[in-house]
Amino acid sequence: MLFLVIEHFRNGDPVPVYQRFRAQGRLMPEGLGYISSWITEDLTRCYQVMETADRGLLDEWIGRWSDLMAFEVMPVLSSAQVQERLRPRLAE
Repeated sequence: MLFLVIEHFRNGDPVPVYQRFRAQGRLMPEGLGYISSWITEDLTRCYQVMETADRGLLDEWIGRWSDLMAFEVMPVLSSAQVQERLRPRLAE
C-alpha cells in the first residue's frame, strides 16, 4: 500500500532533519519502501510517498523522526489503481 506522508519540520527548520539523515540515513525498518519526496519552496514541509504492506512499519519509522517533525499520513492509490477500481463504472 502507498502512503502520502506530509512532514512538518519542527520550528520550520529542516537542518536537524538533514543532519540526522546525513549521519544515519532514512532509518527505515525492513519492509518499508521510500518512493520519492518533494520539499516545499519555503523549506518547511516535505511530501513523501512511502510503500509498505504493514502500516506498523510506517509508524515505527515515524517514531524515529517525530522529535524533529510532525506527521500527517494518508493512504493513497496510484492513477492506475484508481482506473482499475473504476473500470466497471467507466463502462457505463
